[in-house]
Amino acid sequence: MGDAAVGARSGREGEEHRGRPAETAPPAADETATPGKHSPESGGDGPSDGQPPTARGGPGGGGAPEAKQPRSFWKELPILIGIALVLALLIKTFLVQAFSIPSDSMQNTLQQGDRVLVDKLTPWFGSEPERGEVVVFHDPDNWLAGEPTPNPNPLQKVLSWIGLMPSAEEKDLIKRVIGVGGDTVECNGTGPLKVNGKTLTESYVYPGNTPCSQDDQGGQFKVKVPEGHIWVMGDHRQNSRDSRYNQGDKNHGMVPVDKVVGRAVVIAWPINRWTNLPVPDTFDQPGLSAGSPSAAVLTAAPQGLALAGAVPLVLWRRRRSGDGGGS
Repeated sequence: MGDAAVGARSGREGEEHRGRPAETAPPAADETATPGKHSPESGGDGPSDGQPPTARGGPGGGGAPEAKQPRSFWKELPILIGIALVLALLIKTFLVQAFSIPSDSMQNTLQQGDRVLVDKLTPWFGSEPERGEVVVFHDPDNWLAGEPTPNPNPLQKVLSWIGLMPSAEEKDLIKRVIGVGGDTVECNGTGPLKVNGKTLTESYVYPGNTPCSQDDQGGQFKVKVPEGHIWVMGDHRQNSRDSRYNQGDKNHGMVPVDKVVGRAVVIAWPINRWTNLPVPDTFDQPGLSAGSPSAAVLTAAPQGLALAGAVPLVLWRRRRSGDGGGS
């Protein structure tokens, strides 16, 4: 494996000796050949029995093989960055992705400008959204009509693509799951909101808002959620265009489960708001149990996870380089 030729022999033990055992010579007092003794027959500098020594350690003769010098940090840095970028892309695609909150519809749980990390892994294992979870989902049927479209520059597009910045172009929304397939959700007057006849105590609703909105545009309703769909509402009830106000679309205000990107599990930015997003206790009452374990909280940004995975790989390569030279 290394540069030293271990076990190389002279022409005397070349092709004519290959395939048949060599004559066994009497063992010397020491197993290693002793340099410096002259044989009368050869007249050279080889060992007294005329056999050349085993070449070890290169042209200099006996001695341990020289260790290959490890690459400098600056030569390894591009490799480290490349591995980190690849891992960040894989993490963004299969594990977790950052999203920016563009509006006030989820106050005070989420503030405009917050960055949240969304778990994209558990849906791969067949997990579906549960009541009380905050989820990101693709626009199911033109809910964002009339909303301004971001215009990111090329650098922002690249960083968004690899997951180092929140997605800038995808038309996604973020709301709280209130009802899942088979649930009956209803609002009468100013509330409270009921699911399957059970009253929800919603401490997360924006201060000063009522759980239900008294209007003729969708604030008063009683709906049954079909299987494979969810009913979502914003925490800022009087400032959220959610399932209530999209009942005229092809899904009657429901969000198909296959449109869900994943569950928002943590606020990652700004640092002073770094916290997880648990399911409120009101959804644990009898008859409303979420039923499935909550997703594990990820408390590192995608680039941090990528670097954490890349560093051990580079260190392993450096160690292998330092151990080079043996067979």
